[in-house]
Amino acid sequence: MKSLLRLKHSFKRVGFLPHQQRSFSALPDYIPNDYLHEQVVVEGRVKSRAAILNRPSALNAISTSMVARLKRLYESWEENPDIGFVLMKGNGRAFCSGGDAVALYQLLNEGKFEEFKKFFEMLYKFVYLQGTYLKPHVAILDGITMGCGAGISLQGMFRLVTDKTVFANPETQMGFHPDAGASFYLSHLPGYLGEYLALTGEKLNGIEMIACGLATHYTLNARLALVEERLGKLITDEPSVIETSLAQYGDIVYPDKESVLCKIETIDKCFSHDTVEDIIDALENEAAASYDEWCTKALKKLKEASPLSLKVTLRSIREGRFQSLDQCLAREYRISINGISKRVSNDFCEGIRARLVDKDFAPKWDPPSLTEVSKDMVDCYFSPFNESEAELELPTALREPYM
Repeated sequence: MKSLLRLKHSFKRVGFLPHQQRSFSALPDYIPNDYLHEQVVVEGRVKSRAAILNRPSALNAISTSMVARLKRLYESWEENPDIGFVLMKGNGRAFCSGGDAVALYQLLNEGKFEEFKKFFEMLYKFVYLQGTYLKPHVAILDGITMGCGAGISLQGMFRLVTDKTVFANPETQMGFHPDAGASFYLSHLPGYLGEYLALTGEKLNGIEMIACGLATHYTLNARLALVEERLGKLITDEPSVIETSLAQYGDIVYPDKESVLCKIETIDKCFSHDTVEDIIDALENEAAASYDEWCTKALKKLKEASPLSLKVTLRSIREGRFQSLDQCLAREYRISINGISKRVSNDFCEGIRARLVDKDFAPKWDPPSLTEVSKDMVDCYFSPFNESEAELELPTALREPYM
């Protein structure tokens, strides 16, 4: 009986009993409606664990408390010899829509700068943990996968997408920059596709993610239950066994002729230029010569975005081509903290206000045009911190980064 009671209590500690509605958060949560609910649920399997993002009403947007819990869980699972591999998925119609931008906006408006920084520090450390994880990792990217939602999943070993997957990095439209490792994975895409996706915020579907290498496996949403059942029964830590199981329910798919990937030659022609102004000129020339609606759409996206964010983002992606994951994260952290300091611009708060708070979709960017964005402004985002501000510290001596 004592053994059974100890077993029961251990199940409660790791979240095996679904009726336990307690919070695992060590940090405050800023979404009152979800405060009493478990936002990261754990499922135990025979030889694996699953972390389930569980804020479906907010499209599983990541909060500070959620990423802190994910980091603690992943660290404990990596040390546990009884766990062979780890899985992450989302509850509802999204995997993860990104960071909880409205909560971050509220923190800045309330002057809680340190709590804002804590979110990015915790997020980037978790991305690095996952990118250097010692055990196989499976991310099931079913539904909306945007911003740092992609960052917390695309660094892992296996990325399963479906016919419901929608991927994007829409940060420039909100006065920010693609972060959480985006300058690493986007800069390693074929040709200049990464620049195109980062600057325009355009979407990819699951088939396109497979084709360009962002995902490793594709299956229909209707088959996900079979895939998870199969994975749940595995007693292994061998990547090849997991690979075979994912492929068992996989499909061989190809982008259709309307896919943006069929425009890769035009993308390379236009987005290979050194400046945002030259990219726009190239798109305008291409639009005039070909009457291609795709060019017009790309131009519209660029002209809606923050001019300052466009220039910062282009430089970030270009630097990411020659840097390891830890170097990309350290630079992105610097850009994020310098960006929200308002020393140069208030575009982040203005972008969130226009798109997610007031929803007037009429941001007043500062500066309002590309010609008014100086090199010094861009340099400020990449500048090292002064002595009063700490740089991002990652355990590179213990966890070797990769290129």
